[in-house]
Amino acid sequence: MFRKFYPTISCESAYSVDFRTLYEKGYRGLLTDVDNTLVEHGAPADERSEALFIMLHDLGFQTCIISNNHENRVAPFAERTRSLYVCDAGKPKVWGYRKGMELMGTTPSETVFMGDQLFTDIFGANRTGIPSILVRPIRLDHKPLILLKRAGEVIVKVFYRIYASRHCDSL
Repeated sequence: MFRKFYPTISCESAYSVDFRTLYEKGYRGLLTDVDNTLVEHGAPADERSEALFIMLHDLGFQTCIISNNHENRVAPFAERTRSLYVCDAGKPKVWGYRKGMELMGTTPSETVFMGDQLFTDIFGANRTGIPSILVRPIRLDHKPLILLKRAGEVIVKVFYRIYASRHCDSL
């Protein structure tokens, strides 16, 4: 019932993902969310996020930020991280994910998505046929809509943990 919201894998943070192994397995493109995935909601790119993107690019990854935020939020972050971007992506609709892959020149089989929300980020990646990495939110957002989504995620995460303990998914 909830499998459409399950990530392929989950990690503690964007900064603990083993990107080298992903690259060795043939992944060449990383689509990623920004807020609460890479930095706190609304924060600019910081040294840690910039270093992550330098490492990704040095490994050979193409990167593209896909966000439901507007260009004035996404473009400066993308510029500082030297990443492509899709703003107003409409996640969980598939077009933003597809546009990101088009910009990177990658296919679903060589692209991975990383985000912190099940009902937008992970659901959209699953709908697009892209493996996904769920990371723990950097900071819980206190906006009412986000809090409502997070409450629903708790239920799905319980079922996901049971599923993952039996199926050991990996990318």
